[in-house]
Amino acid sequence: MSERLTSRSNPLFVHLRKLQSSRSYRNETRQFCADGVKLLGEAIRWYPGLHTVVACDGLALPALPEGVRLVRVPESLMQSISTMRAPQGVIFLCHMPEKKPLCIAPGSLILDGIQDPGNLGTILRTADALGVNAVLSDGCADPFGEKTVRASMGAVLRTQPQSADTEEILAYCAENAIDLAVTALSNDAEDLRTAEPGRYAVVIGSEGQGVRTAFIQNAKKNLVIPMTPRCESLNAAVAAAIVMWEMRR
Repeated sequence: MSERLTSRSNPLFVHLRKLQSSRSYRNETRQFCADGVKLLGEAIRWYPGLHTVVACDGLALPALPEGVRLVRVPESLMQSISTMRAPQGVIFLCHMPEKKPLCIAPGSLILDGIQDPGNLGTILRTADALGVNAVLSDGCADPFGEKTVRASMGAVLRTQPQSADTEEILAYCAENAIDLAVTALSNDAEDLRTAEPGRYAVVIGSEGQGVRTAFIQNAKKNLVIPMTPRCESLNAAVAAAIVMWEMRR
Protein backbone atom coordinates (compact mmCIF):
# COMPACT_ATOMS: atom_id res chain seq x y z
CA MET A 1 0.00 0.00 0.00
CA SER A 2 1.10 3.55 -0.70
CA GLU A 3 0.01 6.96 0.47
CA ARG A 4 -0.14 10.14 -1.57
CA LEU A 5 1.17 13.54 -0.47
CA THR A 6 0.91 16.81 -2.39
CA SER A 7 2.01 19.56 0.01
CA ARG A 8 5.60 20.81 -0.10
CA SER A 9 5.31 21.77 3.56
CA ASN A 10 4.56 18.22 4.69
CA PRO A 11 6.90 17.26 7.58
CA LEU A 12 8.36 14.40 5.52
CA PHE A 13 9.62 16.81 2.86
CA VAL A 14 10.88 19.32 5.43
CA HIS A 15 12.86 16.45 6.95
CA LEU A 16 14.06 15.36 3.50
CA ARG A 17 15.37 18.82 2.60
CA LYS A 18 17.29 19.00 5.87
CA LEU A 19 18.87 15.61 5.17
CA GLN A 20 19.92 16.85 1.73
CA SER A 21 21.49 20.06 2.97
CA SER A 22 22.95 19.42 6.43
CA ARG A 23 25.60 16.91 7.46
CA SER A 24 25.02 17.76 11.12
CA TYR A 25 21.32 17.02 10.72
CA ARG A 26 22.11 13.68 9.07
CA ASN A 27 24.39 12.80 11.97
CA GLU A 28 21.86 13.99 14.54
CA THR A 29 18.97 11.97 13.07
CA ARG A 30 21.19 9.08 11.92
CA GLN A 31 19.46 9.15 8.53
CA PHE A 32 20.43 9.98 4.96
CA CYS A 33 18.74 10.10 1.58
CA ALA A 34 19.62 9.33 -2.03
CA ASP A 35 18.07 9.92 -5.42
CA GLY A 36 17.56 7.59 -8.37
CA VAL A 37 16.08 4.30 -9.53
CA LYS A 38 19.39 2.43 -9.81
CA LEU A 39 20.50 3.45 -6.33
CA LEU A 40 17.12 2.39 -4.96
CA GLY A 41 17.69 -1.03 -6.50
CA GLU A 42 21.06 -1.23 -4.76
CA ALA A 43 19.48 -0.26 -1.44
CA ILE A 44 16.76 -2.88 -1.82
CA ARG A 45 19.31 -5.56 -2.60
CA TRP A 46 22.06 -4.70 -0.14
CA TYR A 47 21.08 -2.17 2.51
CA PRO A 48 18.90 -3.15 5.48
CA GLY A 49 18.31 0.45 6.62
CA LEU A 50 15.92 1.50 3.82
CA HIS A 51 12.75 2.85 5.42
CA THR A 52 10.95 5.33 3.12
CA VAL A 53 10.57 5.69 -0.65
CA VAL A 54 9.14 8.81 -2.29
CA ALA A 55 8.19 8.23 -5.95
CA CYS A 56 6.34 10.02 -8.72
CA ASP A 57 2.82 8.93 -9.52
CA GLY A 58 2.83 6.01 -11.93
CA LEU A 59 6.58 5.31 -11.76
CA ALA A 60 7.24 1.56 -11.83
CA LEU A 61 9.26 0.42 -8.83
CA PRO A 62 10.92 -2.85 -7.87
CA ALA A 63 9.32 -4.78 -5.03
CA LEU A 64 10.05 -3.02 -1.75
CA PRO A 65 10.99 -4.86 1.44
CA GLU A 66 8.22 -5.39 3.95
CA GLY A 67 7.70 -2.41 6.23
CA VAL A 68 9.16 0.22 3.87
CA ARG A 69 6.92 3.28 3.59
CA LEU A 70 5.93 4.22 0.03
CA VAL A 71 4.82 7.78 -0.69
CA ARG A 72 3.55 8.84 -4.11
CA VAL A 73 3.83 12.47 -5.22
CA PRO A 74 3.01 14.49 -8.35
CA GLU A 75 5.92 15.18 -10.70
CA SER A 76 5.86 18.90 -9.87
CA LEU A 77 6.49 18.10 -6.21
CA MET A 78 9.33 15.73 -7.08
CA GLN A 79 10.93 18.55 -9.07
CA SER A 80 10.88 20.75 -5.97
CA ILE A 81 12.31 18.20 -3.52
CA SER A 82 14.96 16.57 -5.71
CA THR A 83 18.41 18.16 -5.93
CA MET A 84 18.99 16.68 -9.39
CA ARG A 85 18.52 18.80 -12.50
CA ALA A 86 16.66 15.95 -14.14
CA PRO A 87 15.07 13.90 -11.33
CA GLN A 88 14.58 10.22 -12.00
CA GLY A 89 11.36 10.25 -10.05
CA VAL A 90 12.35 8.55 -6.82
CA ILE A 91 14.08 9.57 -3.57
CA PHE A 92 14.61 7.19 -0.70
CA LEU A 93 15.53 7.56 2.96
CA CYS A 94 17.69 5.23 5.02
CA HIS A 95 18.87 4.83 8.57
CA MET A 96 22.63 5.17 8.91
CA PRO A 97 24.48 1.99 9.80
CA GLU A 98 25.55 1.37 13.36
CA LYS A 99 29.16 2.37 13.93
CA LYS A 100 31.35 -0.70 14.26
CA PRO A 101 34.67 -0.98 16.12
CA LEU A 102 37.59 0.30 14.08
CA CYS A 103 39.33 -2.40 12.07
CA ILE A 104 42.49 -1.69 10.04
CA ALA A 105 44.73 -4.32 8.49
CA PRO A 106 47.58 -4.35 5.98
CA GLY A 107 46.04 -3.58 2.62
CA SER A 108 43.61 -1.00 4.04
CA LEU A 109 43.24 2.46 2.52
CA ILE A 110 43.10 5.48 4.83
CA LEU A 111 41.59 8.62 3.32
CA ASP A 112 42.88 11.85 4.78
CA GLY A 113 40.90 15.02 4.09
CA ILE A 114 39.25 13.95 0.81
CA GLN A 115 36.78 16.82 0.72
CA ASP A 116 35.30 16.52 -2.76
CA PRO A 117 32.18 14.27 -2.66
CA GLY A 118 32.77 13.15 -6.24
CA ASN A 119 36.33 12.03 -5.50
CA LEU A 120 35.30 10.35 -2.26
CA GLY A 121 32.42 8.51 -3.91
CA THR A 122 34.65 7.34 -6.76
CA ILE A 123 37.29 6.07 -4.32
CA LEU A 124 34.67 4.18 -2.30
CA ARG A 125 33.27 2.68 -5.50
CA THR A 126 36.73 1.46 -6.48
CA ALA A 127 37.46 0.16 -2.98
CA ASP A 128 34.22 -1.81 -3.05
CA ALA A 129 35.05 -3.26 -6.47
CA LEU A 130 38.55 -4.35 -5.42
CA GLY A 131 37.61 -5.50 -1.93
CA VAL A 132 39.75 -2.92 -0.15
CA ASN A 133 38.87 -1.76 3.37
CA ALA A 134 38.46 2.05 3.37
CA VAL A 135 38.80 4.21 6.49
CA LEU A 136 37.88 7.91 6.47
CA SER A 137 39.95 10.22 8.64
CA ASP A 138 39.37 13.87 9.60
CA GLY A 139 38.20 16.33 7.00
CA CYS A 140 36.67 13.89 4.53
CA ALA A 141 33.36 14.64 2.84
CA ASP A 142 30.30 12.93 4.28
CA PRO A 143 30.13 9.39 2.86
CA PHE A 144 26.35 9.55 3.28
CA GLY A 145 25.86 12.91 1.56
CA GLU A 146 23.77 12.70 -1.61
CA LYS A 147 26.63 13.57 -3.96
CA THR A 148 28.94 11.00 -2.40
CA VAL A 149 26.33 8.24 -2.47
CA ARG A 150 25.61 9.03 -6.12
CA ALA A 151 29.30 9.11 -7.09
CA SER A 152 29.87 5.82 -5.31
CA MET A 153 27.18 4.22 -7.50
CA GLY A 154 25.75 2.61 -4.39
CA ALA A 155 29.05 1.34 -2.97
CA VAL A 156 28.28 2.87 0.43
CA LEU A 157 25.07 0.84 0.46
CA ARG A 158 26.97 -2.38 -0.21
CA THR A 159 30.08 -1.82 1.92
CA GLN A 160 29.89 0.86 4.59
CA PRO A 161 33.18 2.75 5.09
CA GLN A 162 34.66 3.26 8.54
CA SER A 163 35.33 6.70 10.02
CA ALA A 164 37.76 7.65 12.80
CA ASP A 165 39.87 10.64 13.76
CA THR A 166 43.60 10.72 13.12
CA GLU A 167 44.59 10.02 16.72
CA GLU A 168 42.33 6.96 16.89
CA ILE A 169 43.75 5.59 13.63
CA LEU A 170 47.34 6.11 14.72
CA ALA A 171 46.70 4.54 18.12
CA TYR A 172 45.04 1.51 16.53
CA CYS A 173 47.89 0.98 14.09
CA ALA A 174 50.48 1.30 16.87
CA GLU A 175 48.65 -1.11 19.18
CA ASN A 176 48.12 -3.69 16.43
CA ALA A 177 51.54 -3.38 14.73
CA ILE A 178 50.05 -2.13 11.48
CA ASP A 179 52.69 -0.29 9.46
CA LEU A 180 51.63 2.89 7.71
CA ALA A 181 52.71 4.13 4.30
CA VAL A 182 51.86 7.51 2.84
CA THR A 183 51.71 8.82 -0.70
CA ALA A 184 54.09 11.76 -0.69
CA LEU A 185 56.44 13.50 -3.07
CA SER A 186 59.70 13.26 -1.16
CA ASN A 187 63.31 12.40 -1.93
CA ASP A 188 63.05 9.08 -0.12
CA ALA A 189 59.73 8.01 -1.66
CA GLU A 190 59.74 4.51 -3.14
CA ASP A 191 58.22 3.55 -6.46
CA LEU A 192 54.77 2.11 -5.75
CA ARG A 193 55.43 -0.79 -8.12
CA THR A 194 58.28 -2.17 -6.00
CA ALA A 195 57.15 -1.11 -2.52
CA GLU A 196 54.68 -3.95 -1.85
CA PRO A 197 51.91 -1.58 -0.69
CA GLY A 198 49.71 -4.50 0.36
CA ARG A 199 51.95 -4.87 3.43
CA TYR A 200 50.86 -1.46 4.71
CA ALA A 201 47.81 0.59 5.54
CA VAL A 202 48.26 3.30 2.91
CA VAL A 203 47.22 6.92 3.48
CA ILE A 204 45.95 9.00 0.55
CA GLY A 205 45.70 12.76 1.09
CA SER A 206 43.71 15.47 -0.63
CA GLU A 207 44.97 17.05 -3.83
CA GLY A 208 45.30 20.48 -2.23
CA GLN A 209 46.79 19.65 1.16
CA GLY A 210 48.33 16.21 0.74
CA VAL A 211 48.77 13.88 3.71
CA ARG A 212 48.79 15.59 7.09
CA THR A 213 51.99 15.74 9.13
CA ALA A 214 50.83 13.32 11.84
CA PHE A 215 50.52 10.50 9.33
CA ILE A 216 53.81 11.35 7.62
CA GLN A 217 55.67 11.34 10.94
CA ASN A 218 54.31 7.90 11.82
CA ALA A 219 54.75 6.30 8.40
CA LYS A 220 57.25 3.52 7.79
CA LYS A 221 57.45 4.30 4.10
CA ASN A 222 56.73 7.06 1.59
CA LEU A 223 55.27 5.95 -1.73
CA VAL A 224 55.22 7.65 -5.10
CA ILE A 225 53.33 6.82 -8.27
CA PRO A 226 55.83 7.14 -11.14
CA MET A 227 54.82 9.84 -13.62
CA THR A 228 56.40 11.81 -16.42
CA PRO A 229 58.52 14.72 -15.12
CA ARG A 230 56.11 17.30 -16.52
CA CYS A 231 53.31 16.09 -14.19
CA GLU A 232 53.31 16.88 -10.47
CA SER A 233 50.21 15.10 -9.22
CA LEU A 234 47.15 13.03 -10.01
CA ASN A 235 43.50 13.42 -9.15
CA ALA A 236 43.00 11.89 -5.68
CA ALA A 237 40.51 9.31 -6.94
CA VAL A 238 42.84 8.23 -9.74
CA ALA A 239 45.81 7.99 -7.38
CA ALA A 240 43.75 5.95 -4.92
CA ALA A 241 42.67 3.57 -7.68
CA ILE A 242 46.28 2.97 -8.73
CA VAL A 243 47.36 2.37 -5.12
CA MET A 244 44.50 -0.06 -4.51
CA TRP A 245 45.25 -1.95 -7.72
CA GLU A 246 48.87 -2.38 -6.64
CA MET A 247 47.73 -3.44 -3.17
CA ARG A 248 45.58 -6.20 -4.60
CA ARG A 249 48.12 -7.22 -7.22
